[in-house]
Amino acid sequence: MPELTKFGDISPRQAAYSAVKMLERGQNLVILERFGQSVPIPKRNTQTIKFRRYESLALATAPLAEGVTPSGQKLTYTDVTAVLQQLGDTVGLTDIVVDTHEDAVPKETIKLCGEQIADTVEVVRYNKLKAGSTVFYANSAASRAYVSSPPLAKDLKRIIRYLNRQKAKPISTMVKASALISTEPVNPSFFAVCHTDLKPDLKNMDGFTEVKNYSNSDKALPGEVGACEEIRFICTRLFDPWLAAGSSATGTTYLSNGEAVSSAAAPDVYPILIFAEDAYAIVPLQGENAVTPTLINPGTPTKDDPLGQRGSVSWKTMQTCCILNQSWCIRYETACTSNPS
Repeated sequence: MPELTKFGDISPRQAAYSAVKMLERGQNLVILERFGQSVPIPKRNTQTIKFRRYESLALATAPLAEGVTPSGQKLTYTDVTAVLQQLGDTVGLTDIVVDTHEDAVPKETIKLCGEQIADTVEVVRYNKLKAGSTVFYANSAASRAYVSSPPLAKDLKRIIRYLNRQKAKPISTMVKASALISTEPVNPSFFAVCHTDLKPDLKNMDGFTEVKNYSNSDKALPGEVGACEEIRFICTRLFDPWLAAGSSATGTTYLSNGEAVSSAAAPDVYPILIFAEDAYAIVPLQGENAVTPTLINPGTPTKDDPLGQRGSVSWKTMQTCCILNQSWCIRYETACTSNPS
């Protein structure tokens, strides 16, 4: 293997610029980045990271005695630890491509890597969050194997009642879609994320309001399709279902194994993840330490490449995601209508 500096053929300043360019395109594609409790990676630390959730104080309902200081309360908290994972990939380039192609191939490759980074991290987070222990099934089915209904407004009412009983707070701030770490306010709501296949079924729910009918549709988030009850829905193509995991329903057809079927068949089961504030935590895909890019230009002879014919664009990142409170991270499992009206 050739001897490489940290960033290959680019200086630290150029590497920081390349990392920002990678993330500028990717940030618009991530959803889960927006709503998690964000803890950037500290330099020169271990692979285990600790997230902390402080518990609510008990109500002070007893009247104070004159001249007597109350005994007071002690802060309590719950720590959740997670192990950082290193993710990364590389795209090979040749001197012929770089020298003869009409496009600026390395620059385009950096853009594509930005999309790849965002999608990769999003799916890793999704897989962790959809493994949560708090689950509701469409139309009150007994389990995933019996799911045979699209999403229903009555189920959302049950979920919201559950969240309220668990003292879950609507999300009122979110992370900006930027390569820099920053937040912005958002109208307090619970947020739900799901696959784009469910858009027609969501719009068919009783009381669903489409984005175009918002009082201020300019404040809708990328991928947002609308709201029902106190929940705003955002769709992405990345959040795949469990194929043919439900129960066939007589007279109703649902997507099965990703296909629209003409007769009753075991439906695919789609998870809709519904979050309250501080439901989960992430290491953000933002900031100067989020991604390490490497660019090796063709044309530099090495022991393994004596003619300098090969180069590459590469990236790596350290990431993790974990549920902080199982009661505030809901998985709602539904079917998806095969031929929506």
